[in-house]
Amino acid sequence: MGRTEYYNDPDAPKANTLIPASNLLVVDDSGAILLQRRRDTGQWALPGGAQDIGETAAECAVRECLEETGIIAEITGFLGVYTNPHHIVAYTDGEIRQQYENTYIGRPIGGQPTINNEADGVRFVQPADLNSYDIHPSMRQQIGDYLAGTYPYLG
Repeated sequence: MGRTEYYNDPDAPKANTLIPASNLLVVDDSGAILLQRRRDTGQWALPGGAQDIGETAAECAVRECLEETGIIAEITGFLGVYTNPHHIVAYTDGEIRQQYENTYIGRPIGGQPTINNEADGVRFVQPADLNSYDIHPSMRQQIGDYLAGTYPYLG
């Protein structure tokens, strides 16, 4: 299913759903951050997605990381709650979602970076190299909060 993202765009459509989602900012021993390149937008992002009924937000983050990147991770901390009402995602099925993300910090404990039907690129990226990647502004904010040590973000 295709999607179009709007970020602080006055022409964004009005949201019709709010669905909890979780992201996992995975940092390896060298300090590199796990990113995936989304097939639907072509942008690099943290692994994450919608929370399923019956799972916690933390379980969602770990599950989404494995599904989207092939990396098994464990949570080591909490980065923040990101609820910008001006970050809208419009899906081709008519759903228009206001993003609501719980973002956790984690470390890899197994698996291998693997492309799949959602991501056509998966890799660990050193912080010094992040500016050469097309990263969505909401993800860049989350990564920036982590690197600056300004967390938890409660917004």
